[in-house]
Amino acid sequence: MELAATILETLMIVGFGISWPLNVYKTIKSRTAKGKSVLFNYFVFFGYVCGITGKIIAQDFNLAFYFYFPNIIMVILDTILYYRNKKLDLLCQR
Repeated sequence: MELAATILETLMIVGFGISWPLNVYKTIKSRTAKGKSVLFNYFVFFGYVCGITGKIIAQDFNLAFYFYFPNIIMVILDTILYYRNKKLDLLCQR
């Protein structure tokens, strides 16, 4: 049962991991913060931190544990790009 849970958790993290680079690309390309929720990114970041912390507390350093890190980096990058795009939006309004 534990192996199945590990495989499913890893697949979930990998699924998100595939989505984040596509989202970051879209954020770069759009050059606008319109329609984007930075609060969503903060909640996802919080979720990943909780997942990593849970793995550390449980000392469960399986494959899923290592996939959290590229995902959290993508969330940070997307958040930085959000603020860049928000600044570009403000410059376009002037």
